[in-house]
Amino acid sequence: MNKEKAGCSKQILNRLKRAEGQMRGIQKMIDEGQDCFDIVTQLSAVRSSIDRTMGLVIAENITDCFENPVVDEAEQQERLQHALEMIIKK
Repeated sequence: MNKEKAGCSKQILNRLKRAEGQMRGIQKMIDEGQDCFDIVTQLSAVRSSIDRTMGLVIAENITDCFENPVVDEAEQQERLQHALEMIIKK
């Protein structure tokens, strides 16, 4: 794994850890009986964070397809198609 890819993976892990902390905070809010509006606001923030993280993962995959193409053209096309499908599912 090159330094750039390792940096991106670390960035993704950091974002996931942050989202995990936010989820724990939301659980605590629910346990404490906090206002529904505040809980939904925090859930929306987590969803947004996860969406951005998914974008980073997809971008990393697409970048890898172009920077490290495989020799077999059909396999390369399959890798790119898979990356496009991830975007559509998002």
